[in-house]
Amino acid sequence: MTPADEVGRIPELLHRRLGSRWEITTSGTKIRAEHKDRGSLYLPPRRDLSWSELLQAIEEAFAAQGVRRDHCLPLRWGRDTDLTISAVQALDPLLKDGRPVTYRQGYIPQPVVRFTGRRDQFGELRDGFLTSFVNVSRVEPIAGITDYIEAIDGWLSVLSRISLHARHISMSGDLKVWHRREVRGVTLHFQHLGEEIGDIVLLWNAQNPARAALDLGSGLERLAWARSRSPWQRLIHGDYAGSCSPNVLDALRTATLLLGNGITPAARGAGAATRRSLAAIPRRIARFGVSAIVRYFRAYWTTVVPLQVGWSQVALLLENGVRGQWRE
Repeated sequence: MTPADEVGRIPELLHRRLGSRWEITTSGTKIRAEHKDRGSLYLPPRRDLSWSELLQAIEEAFAAQGVRRDHCLPLRWGRDTDLTISAVQALDPLLKDGRPVTYRQGYIPQPVVRFTGRRDQFGELRDGFLTSFVNVSRVEPIAGITDYIEAIDGWLSVLSRISLHARHISMSGDLKVWHRREVRGVTLHFQHLGEEIGDIVLLWNAQNPARAALDLGSGLERLAWARSRSPWQRLIHGDYAGSCSPNVLDALRTATLLLGNGITPAARGAGAATRRSLAAIPRRIARFGVSAIVRYFRAYWTTVVPLQVGWSQVALLLENGVRGQWRE
């Protein structure tokens, strides 16, 4: 049987894999899993991890399970989307074309750009959401449903390695199969103390369900936030938090990533995202220079992947771009 045929067995297999310390309940197609000690107090670790230390801890935890790190996808994509919006795009040949190959597989900390973050009534990004972030992912083909269940257990081990222990984790989802063009799937969501920290998706090609895969995804920034319980803006923007609106800081952060990857402003295609980011930065910001903040954001991105363009050129491109299409 293919994983698609065994979706209904997920509750039973989860219970068998996770053991008696977990309570797994179902209602129709809905499923929820909670640890029996879920009422225990969470105390953040005394020492914060740097971004590179957090990445290293996650990589080592995956490696201990035999899941190797693979190279990032290029930020400029150009298939169904102009930019890479998720590491699961590495599985496009398998899931969308039904071919037994992938672009990448394994553990991938993938920088992505999405303009879909939730916003408040004033249009400001809510805490926990960014336009550009690092999609901490495990994406790989699977042979059966047990591979999916083992990946859930493996992710709990990774989370524990960074001090997000099982007693504070819950899972919820809907086992009703969703349909998106060539792909079918079901999704389970992970929460830490009630705050979402990612999901794991069982996926297969609609025409050939034997072409199946798992997509485990979280955000590096979200994991750090859950671990530290620090104020979101301070965690992401450091000393620049409060210097201007969160939306402007988010645009500067995103523009640094895009320009650092050589994606210059354009009316359409990948460059349209750069143009949109620059348009969100008031001219007065560029007037005083952006070298320092570009270096700050570039240092973050380069902990994950090398950037093609140096900080000084990025700063120049950013300043010139803002002056060319600015708003007060």
